[in-house]
Amino acid sequence: MLVEEIMNRDVITLSPSDTIEKALHTLLVNRIRHIPIVDQNHSVIGIISDRDVRDAAPSIFKASTQALELKNEIHTIMSNPVVTVHPMDFVEEIARIFYEEEFACLPVVRNDNKLVGIITEKDMLHTLIQLTGTHVQSSHIEVKVPHKPGILPEVASIFGNRKVNIVSVLVYPYKDDAAYKILVFRIQTMNPLPVIQDLRTAGYELLWPNNIPGPKS
Repeated sequence: MLVEEIMNRDVITLSPSDTIEKALHTLLVNRIRHIPIVDQNHSVIGIISDRDVRDAAPSIFKASTQALELKNEIHTIMSNPVVTVHPMDFVEEIARIFYEEEFACLPVVRNDNKLVGIITEKDMLHTLIQLTGTHVQSSHIEVKVPHKPGILPEVASIFGNRKVNIVSVLVYPYKDDAAYKILVFRIQTMNPLPVIQDLRTAGYELLWPNNIPGPKS
């Protein structure tokens, strides 16, 4: 999945000469947490967050200086340079940036640094829900399998034999053992018992559900 498929294209921006007061108003009215700062060519030159604005705003105990501090320009508090991503980047790779850098949002720019969108941690969580299939009614099955070529279609064929639709498939490492993987299936059935029994009959170890009795010998 590409960034351009999930990014928000309707981005609210400000210029570096806008005031902190305007930034505060923009954040509150639009209920957003980040605002990219762009120049006259719509190129990204900075970014501010609601935390930046809160830190820059005066304390309630300094009411006499409040008006002056809020009139300061945004460029005095914006973060730069800005880490950006491209619309054709893969979402999976962007998730790593969110995690490692602890970012809450990333501006999306073209090769000429022109802003074309923004992607937030909320967008990433929504995408995760879509990729894992948890947004639809389904049953969750985890199978421990040997890490070898062809194992995925081999296991998936068992679902096909039962005419059960697979909503999503994820592959996880099995602890620290490189010889095995965990296949996580979400299947579109509310009665997974026949498939579970078929998997066990075929010799696969189920990690979830693991409390359903196996077939009688």
